[in-house]
Amino acid sequence: MAFHLKDREAYERLNYLYQAAHCVLSQNPNNVELARFYCFTQKTIARRLVLRQDPSVKRTVCKKCCSLLIPGVTATTRQRRKKKKNRFTVVRCLSCGQTKNLLNNPDHCLWADRPEAQLEQRKQSGSSAKNQAKCPKADGSQSSKTLDAQSSTT
Repeated sequence: MAFHLKDREAYERLNYLYQAAHCVLSQNPNNVELARFYCFTQKTIARRLVLRQDPSVKRTVCKKCCSLLIPGVTATTRQRRKKKKNRFTVVRCLSCGQTKNLLNNPDHCLWADRPEAQLEQRKQSGSSAKNQAKCPKADGSQSSKTLDAQSSTT
């Protein structure tokens, strides 16, 4: 079951640039400029070809200066709590000072991770898609309703 991407080569190039930036910083943490160049090139290619990047990649790149955010090397990470209910991870870029507030909610599910966002799931019947609307659990397992619905459709 191979899933064919429209711009597979472009995604491979983006992946290569992201890995190259990580590799450069892991070998020499003082070489921030080269890693920033790789991330800037990655962002430029994605914008030019109108490609969506994974949210995990977006979280690790600074929006202002395009440097790779690695805790302890190019960024500081703090845990904050607002109104005694919501917890946030505050990531601050050491190059430009830009901060990112990331929500720490274990029940939160990104749109890209939901079953209805997947193209193959949209083709299924409406009743089984409604049963699969719940997000998978954080450990990768799914609820029994979702498993029953998947086994009945196959």
